[in-house]
Amino acid sequence: MKVKLGIAQFSSCHLDLDGSLQKLEQIMEQASKANVKLLVVGETWLSGYPAWLDHCADVARWDYPPMKEAFLKLYKSSISIPGVELSYISSLTKKYQLILCLGLNEKIETGAGQGTIYNSVVIIDEEGKLRNHHRKLMPTFTEKMLYGLGDGAGLKSVETSIGKITASICWEHWMPLTRQALHNAGEHIHVALWPTVHEMHRVASRHYAFEGRCFVVAAGQLLKAKDFPQELELPVHLKTNPDQWVLRGGSCVINPRGEFIEQPLFDQEKLLVTEIDTDQVVKERMTLDVSGHYQRPDVFNFSVNPVRN
Repeated sequence: MKVKLGIAQFSSCHLDLDGSLQKLEQIMEQASKANVKLLVVGETWLSGYPAWLDHCADVARWDYPPMKEAFLKLYKSSISIPGVELSYISSLTKKYQLILCLGLNEKIETGAGQGTIYNSVVIIDEEGKLRNHHRKLMPTFTEKMLYGLGDGAGLKSVETSIGKITASICWEHWMPLTRQALHNAGEHIHVALWPTVHEMHRVASRHYAFEGRCFVVAAGQLLKAKDFPQELELPVHLKTNPDQWVLRGGSCVINPRGEFIEQPLFDQEKLLVTEIDTDQVVKERMTLDVSGHYQRPDVFNFSVNPVRN
């Protein structure tokens, strides 16, 4: 089956939920006109990846007022699942008749966990139905100051009109058991969400494609230094050049042989559109199927706890 994929390599309106939602609809309209059937939008694009954690001084200081203000902005620009914003986004997938894989900041507003934010991804089909909701299992390094630990509820594939789709976030691609869980679930297209798809992220994405014998859509973010929370002090190299890209994109598409079919694109806002043929997935599994003859269930035992925390 031939399918058109789209990667929305556009900066979000950082920490601005309303602005980001408006921009998302513009991107979806553009993708629909290009006959894109699956649109991928990067890690926590709604409403921005907190790259400032790795650049601004004093973010880890205890009881530091500027960091508390930055956290408040992140919380207010996050969404609840279910919630009004997600319902609106679902209406857009139906309007533009595309499947959306969207990275977002998720907040808890009712029940236990109010005050916790998750680094999450949702897959919504062209009928506006939420098909998967995955929370990143393990926040990476400084992310632990902002994000809660995810669970296994989202470690599954989604059967869609264009094939089976899975998604992972950033360093989950270096968690072997996470990869195995998704390989076992079956996948034709895997979405890999990253802050920037730099060299080692490309290595992980290519390895995933080769190992899983699937197409990998690696989506990177764009963010300029001037968009960091104003409460935080920029380091000198960013203060003197606030228009430089801190997150540089690098989005690309990789085939089941681990080869680029859409070369990485840096420092540019663009809708990347690529056509794939999902029949290639089956062809390549003749030689390597890590959920089948290369899994050796007679030797190894593997299970996943699918319960939502």
